[in-house]
Amino acid sequence: METAHIKTPLGIAKISGDENGIAVISIMEQGEVSGIILFHLQEAATQLTDYFDGKRTNFTFQLNPSGTNFQQKVWKGLLEIPFGKTMSYLELSKKLGDVKAIRAVAAANGKNPLWIVVPCHRVIGTDGSLTGYAGGLWRKKWLLEHENPTHQQRLF
Repeated sequence: METAHIKTPLGIAKISGDENGIAVISIMEQGEVSGIILFHLQEAATQLTDYFDGKRTNFTFQLNPSGTNFQQKVWKGLLEIPFGKTMSYLELSKKLGDVKAIRAVAAANGKNPLWIVVPCHRVIGTDGSLTGYAGGLWRKKWLLEHENPTHQQRLF
């Protein structure tokens, strides 16, 4: 698996993948930015940069995350949350067909290996609150404001 690092407004993004797709995108507080980005990672790096520059609202590069069947189902559901919109854990559980699976959905959401691309940051509490986020709630708030600054200011 190849790895690249790019600078973002929220820290250093680490991108890992191979010819089968991007398996992991994570955020680090600090680290070194890659000077040369290998072929399989270039499109992901470019699209992430475009996202942070406000030029992109969706991602089209090949994904290849590793997870259980249930996690994969949840991550696929997350991909259906439109840019600039949010959904509660309860709504996501209903959409996936099992309202009682809310805790399992939240756990799978927390295990999402593809930061930003699989938009787990778009999932909020039923009351509209910012609930858990592996990258820190300040990053979640930043991402939601970045995607929809006028709407999100009213939420928080």
